[in-house]
Amino acid sequence: MEHISEAVEYLHSVIGDFSPEFGIILGTGLGDFADNIDERYSVEYKEIPHSPVSTVEGHKGRMIFGEIAGRRVVAMQGRFHYYEGYTMQQVTFPVRVMALLGIKYLFVSNASGGVNTSFRVGDLMVITDHINLLPNPLIGPNMAKFGPRFPDMHNCYDKTIIATATAIAEQENIKLQYGVYVGTTGPSFETQAEYRYFKAIGGDAVGMSTVPEVIVARHMSVPVFGMSVITNCGLSDEKGDHEDVQRQGKKAGLRMAKLFVELIKRLD
Repeated sequence: MEHISEAVEYLHSVIGDFSPEFGIILGTGLGDFADNIDERYSVEYKEIPHSPVSTVEGHKGRMIFGEIAGRRVVAMQGRFHYYEGYTMQQVTFPVRVMALLGIKYLFVSNASGGVNTSFRVGDLMVITDHINLLPNPLIGPNMAKFGPRFPDMHNCYDKTIIATATAIAEQENIKLQYGVYVGTTGPSFETQAEYRYFKAIGGDAVGMSTVPEVIVARHMSVPVFGMSVITNCGLSDEKGDHEDVQRQGKKAGLRMAKLFVELIKRLD
């Protein structure tokens, strides 16, 4: 708690009374979304007390504060992963910080492997639910100031926001898929046997992030909208390649950005 408070205090010393309404976590290859932000402040993770730093290619490692269509946002250009050697409390540290800065909504994005055989590379999948195969970030003493010991995980991904996103996609002619995201530790890409397992347990896409951040956001009662960019199809014979994941993320990121911007305009 003390470390989180010190990070918030430092950020307030930089941004003053700027209070973001939306928190946005940009996944692998999706950092260019930040070009949509009328930037007011930019803070490197390494400058924030107690913050981890990004070690993965394609994650720039900074928080950007600014406006989109007159709405105040904070965007993370790069996130933290369990496979980098961070604890789950470190992985989710920025979500706690953004919540204390005042965000009303959290948007999470990621690059993921397609489990559902109807998905194609470049598809945008709205996350409707998740399956957590990572350590739970709430293990350990509960910080009652943030939320309950046993938070409910129904409606993790806000149905009202999903309905708004669906309406926008129809108006803007953006094709959307919908499905369940499976969160795994990584960093190795999944085997085909694992993909068959993910399909059997109800997964539609798989990745190495997102779920811990969502659990912590819901612990703090922050509504969440999640989106996966399908960057490879795991049940095919193609090999996992991080550079290709970044390329596919960038290509699909333009459609994701359009959807995010319109959502930001419309949500109260």
